[in-house]
Amino acid sequence: MDKTQAIIKQGQNLTTLQKKRIMLGNVYMAQRELNNRSLFEFIQCFWSEISSEEFVPNWHIAYICKELEAIAERVARRVPKKEDVIINIPPGTTKTIIVSIMFPVWCWTKWYWMRFICLSYSAALSLESAEFSRDIIRSDKFKAIYPDVVIKQDKDNKGNYKVMLRTTERGVGFTPVLKPGGNRYSTSVGGTLTGFHGHILIWDDPVNPQQAVSPVEMDNTNRWMDQTLSTRKVDKEVSVTIGIMQRLHQNDPTGHILGKKKGNVKHICLPAELEDYGHTLKPKELAAHYTDGLLDPIRMPRYVLKDLEADLGQYGYAGQMGQDPTPPTGGMFIIGMFNYTETMPPAHHIIESVRYWDKAGTKEVLEMGKPKQGQGARTAGVKMHLLENGKWLISDVVKGRWAAVEREKKIRAVAEADGVKVTIYHEQEPGSGGKESAEATNTNLDGFKVYAERPVGDKIYRADPYSVQVNNGNVILLKGEWNKEFVEEHRFFPFSRLKDQVDAAGAAYSKLSRLKRAGPIGGSKK
Repeated sequence: MDKTQAIIKQGQNLTTLQKKRIMLGNVYMAQRELNNRSLFEFIQCFWSEISSEEFVPNWHIAYICKELEAIAERVARRVPKKEDVIINIPPGTTKTIIVSIMFPVWCWTKWYWMRFICLSYSAALSLESAEFSRDIIRSDKFKAIYPDVVIKQDKDNKGNYKVMLRTTERGVGFTPVLKPGGNRYSTSVGGTLTGFHGHILIWDDPVNPQQAVSPVEMDNTNRWMDQTLSTRKVDKEVSVTIGIMQRLHQNDPTGHILGKKKGNVKHICLPAELEDYGHTLKPKELAAHYTDGLLDPIRMPRYVLKDLEADLGQYGYAGQMGQDPTPPTGGMFIIGMFNYTETMPPAHHIIESVRYWDKAGTKEVLEMGKPKQGQGARTAGVKMHLLENGKWLISDVVKGRWAAVEREKKIRAVAEADGVKVTIYHEQEPGSGGKESAEATNTNLDGFKVYAERPVGDKIYRADPYSVQVNNGNVILLKGEWNKEFVEEHRFFPFSRLKDQVDAAGAAYSKLSRLKRAGPIGGSKK
């Protein structure tokens, strides 16, 4: 009987249970090989062990996994590090599961000796991630695929546990030999690190939104990371620090570290959307992976982002979603000095009225030859009145993103609603394109008093006289749905993401203030 026939006969003599065990063994070995080659596969394999939600893949998960794999490979080979890595990404994108929970366990399945120090802004959050990692190792699936990786029994607590490698060697009493391996020490910013060192140091959200508004908290965090965490490396030449967080402040740990302009820090920045925050994207070539300008259209579709912007406010949204934190207040406008009125004053108390349009200066974005909804810069028209008591009343703001044809229709409709007594101004952008656009608007508004204006000076300079009147309580807002966004834009100006409403209001004020000083207003239709 040849060898092949012997194997076949042996298989025929196996019981059903034995065959199932062999098949399962082969399945587990195949899965182990897949996991060994890919952290992304490992995450999918063990996702159900820590989450009841269905795994939703997206390109950013695979991309971050590849970056982490490359880091671990270099550490494993004891190669001097190329760089530390900072990843900025919005909350709710599986960042903690990837970096803080799955990554250390995946490393132990390949290099059981690796040591990790992991931290977050709070001990509770750091310990929760550590517990999830430990739950994976304790799971039946992990034991089946990796029977050789175990947690040391007398060193098994959430804050500090060690792993061991069960070998085929036999010790006293023919029991398997357990080789001491690496460990995971979990702490919080400001916590104790004396006596602990790591091959890989991971910080995940080292500050929260509440701490970010405190300069003292921010300085303490940055000082601790500079002077304490940085000294906790097994090998200063090889050990790597990985940071992942949402941006919360200009001087948060990301801003602080990047501000040092060290040449050995790789910055990966993934804003939630490119429409307003494409400038923060790093590396730039990742834009090709965005769908309709969105990082993750499943987890964060456009309507979800819109709700988040309303909840977080302009400042919070800019940092957490756009990865572009701005100062929490621009300081130019004291928004508490706006006054409000429920009704319009009688016509004889109004000296003059203007509507100023700040038109979007960027080209519309096309999709299949048609304007793409919600893309491009924003156009805003502010209606302002000079009152006989010397104050200014803003009664209406119209804003939106429209393609050129739609924008002109909107401007015409608003003019008809305002009436011929309202003088219309609109900003003429530089260049031949701006001139053509201005001429088109003038033609579109035939029958109304309309003037194109070439603004002089930057937007901050032009808004300054208007800000004086706001801060002295001389600007009144007619109560309406537009009030909130209008005021919020003023709160952060000139650091606000959107400036069109302030620009239009400042320009309208300049026209009316000229009348107040020198008589009838006017401009050029050219």
